[in-house]
Amino acid sequence: MNWEIIGKATQFIAEEMGVSLKRSALSPNIRERMDHSCAVLDKNGRIVAQAEHIPVHLGSFKVGAKNIIDYMNQNGIILGENEMLVTNDPYISGTHLNDVTFIAPVYYRNELFCYVINKAHNVDVGGPVFGSLNPEAINLYQEGTIIPPVKASSDVIKFILSNFKDPDTAAGDLNAQMAANRMGIKRIKELLDRYSGDDINASWNTLIDHSRELSLHAMAEWPQGTYESEDFLEKNDGLIKLKLKLSVTKNGIIADFSGTDNQINYPLNAVLGVTFSSASFSIRSAINQDIPTNDGFYSIIDLKVPEKSLLNPEKPHPVSGGNVETTQRVADTVLLALSKFLKEIPAASSGTMMNIMLGGENNGKYWSYYETIGGGNGGRYNSNGESGVHSNMTNTLNTPIEIAEKEYPMFFTAYKLRRGSGGNGLHKGGEGIIRSFYVTNQTYMSVIADRFMVKPWGIHGGSPGKTGSLYIISSGRKKRMPAKFSSKLNKNDEVIIETPGGGGYGKI
Repeated sequence: MNWEIIGKATQFIAEEMGVSLKRSALSPNIRERMDHSCAVLDKNGRIVAQAEHIPVHLGSFKVGAKNIIDYMNQNGIILGENEMLVTNDPYISGTHLNDVTFIAPVYYRNELFCYVINKAHNVDVGGPVFGSLNPEAINLYQEGTIIPPVKASSDVIKFILSNFKDPDTAAGDLNAQMAANRMGIKRIKELLDRYSGDDINASWNTLIDHSRELSLHAMAEWPQGTYESEDFLEKNDGLIKLKLKLSVTKNGIIADFSGTDNQINYPLNAVLGVTFSSASFSIRSAINQDIPTNDGFYSIIDLKVPEKSLLNPEKPHPVSGGNVETTQRVADTVLLALSKFLKEIPAASSGTMMNIMLGGENNGKYWSYYETIGGGNGGRYNSNGESGVHSNMTNTLNTPIEIAEKEYPMFFTAYKLRRGSGGNGLHKGGEGIIRSFYVTNQTYMSVIADRFMVKPWGIHGGSPGKTGSLYIISSGRKKRMPAKFSSKLNKNDEVIIETPGGGGYGKI
């Protein structure tokens, strides 16, 4: 059928955009770790196709793309042929300041036909700490440069780069993002040369309707009802509660986060785009069918989040950690609710991206390094959890040690599984990771992590996984650090990172 052919072709366009971005980028974070995402939107901003990149990015397009298009309409911004818009405002684009978004129109016969969009994590976007993810931020302005939705002219790009600490690397990444959109535009126009615009639009509408119908059909097997769960995030001086009532209805899922703690002056608030991403990812993961993930699937999820809460904060509350840590806990909370009626839901994963930011001056230039470190997946109903992997809202690779040592003043001393960190059970939780290094120059380090106090939960009688930890060895003294901190490292100081294991599944 033509609509299936056109749908697959559109999917491949999004995938090719991602390949272009990866191959053109300069930073290891994008080039090696693939911390980027791409999608194709119809002219109304609905997601038609997305590449299977970073979950927290992809779901945010549902919220962020509409916000951007609404912003353009409200402010009289008209993008012409060969023009793009750039923004990183999390309260519009839907994640955090490090994620710079480019959106570009595709014109057909002098009329707007659709959009292509991509988002990539730029390692440093300004602000007081290297890597910009500031564990001590009390407002958004302490997390980096805010780029409102604006046309990406050469002067605008120059202004943006003048506020980033490593402008040369950032220029390569921003140019790669713009090139990826140009690739998408080219491929959409080639599709328009083969099929009429009317046929493509009709096919996209059918594809979206098909996805919705398949999703509702799959969930018709789930028992209708309301299922409750709660989980916790960690401040260094206490816990933050997430509470969920998840209702399964004949028309889809209602995820009600009433009862979640209020917004805080701390970088763990999550904008609505992040909350939606996490909830939709968890629900999509529970559907064991080949369903296109587009606006049709997203339309079955009704998110209810109180304003001025942790998961729907008011600007300018800080949100950098919300995109990388709170997003993991939202996923855990939704998965825990789903486990009340789906045996296939695994125990909790490591539950943290273990964000490590390093930077300083080397050979007269500033440098910034960003890494997230995997852990253990939860035990599953039919097998042990996987060890040493990124899970849930992150889908990145690690930076190869050889690349990190070549690019930055650091030397690795260990990279191995953390034996015994997975929870016991009929099916054991996966093992976490031990990754350690020392720095060869004075370096500034910031960390935003979690699951240092609250263990990843086991399920159906399984034991929880071990919590994470981080140590700094300086002048022969070993000091245990909290989950969120900034610190100066002296030359030859060593950092030892131990990520959590996954929870166990079932009684032994």
